[in-house]
Amino acid sequence: MENKEELTLAPRGPGARSSRKGKNMLAVASGKGGVGKTWFSITLAHALSLYKQRTLLFDGDLGLANIDIQLGLMVKNDLGSVVSGALSLNQVIYHYDKGHFDVIAGRSGSAGLASMPVGRLQILGEDLSLIAANYNKIILDMGAGVEKPVRILSGMAEKIIVVCTDEPTSLTDAYAFIKIMTLQYPRSSIGIVVNQANSVREGQRTYDTLLKACNNFLKINPPLLGIIRRDTRVRDSIRNQVSIINRYPTSEAAEDVLAIAKRLIADEQ
Repeated sequence: MENKEELTLAPRGPGARSSRKGKNMLAVASGKGGVGKTWFSITLAHALSLYKQRTLLFDGDLGLANIDIQLGLMVKNDLGSVVSGALSLNQVIYHYDKGHFDVIAGRSGSAGLASMPVGRLQILGEDLSLIAANYNKIILDMGAGVEKPVRILSGMAEKIIVVCTDEPTSLTDAYAFIKIMTLQYPRSSIGIVVNQANSVREGQRTYDTLLKACNNFLKINPPLLGIIRRDTRVRDSIRNQVSIINRYPTSEAAEDVLAIAKRLIADEQ
């Protein structure tokens, strides 16, 4: 059960939270861990940069950050320096040359980040909104689950991308996340990405299962943004701490994420 204080954080009524939406901000969430959410966030940032979109990737997995690890980065300053007040958010931006996009790294193992008070989280979201003016896209790689930091930062984004797989627990948790966000932030724009699908057909079946639950119980129809086929080269790229678009640019997984990036750009035109 959520406590009463947290349930009243979001503004209500017509036009609720419209002024708080982070322009150009995309929150990538999952409900469940282990579905490839961070890998997708990294690959999407790289794909968008290839389409001439100036992109910033923000590690929003507060407390269990790992974007810098997956990319093999040695980042001098991270989000911890911002939370401590030592640096401003724009001072911890790191340019990832191999992917031509920027990164704000988190700090793994920091309980202080994971337990930030509501007011501080909202200020962080507002700072990101200000930085967004310098980018075409800001991708927020959120932590798994539906904890307070995930909900608040996701609720400030212009669009929420929910990543799921065909595993029953993934679908259940994805639905739970969508339900909570829909109730707390009714104007949220939510889209679905099915990852690790054995085929496009099976990916479509996975999406249809989630869509049916959303339609029957929430009366919403979140669109399918894309299906990413299962690809053994994903694991290899993660092991080698490099973007799959650099290592295997013609792989099925890379092509699928490029198609999702292209659709996100087209949807805005």
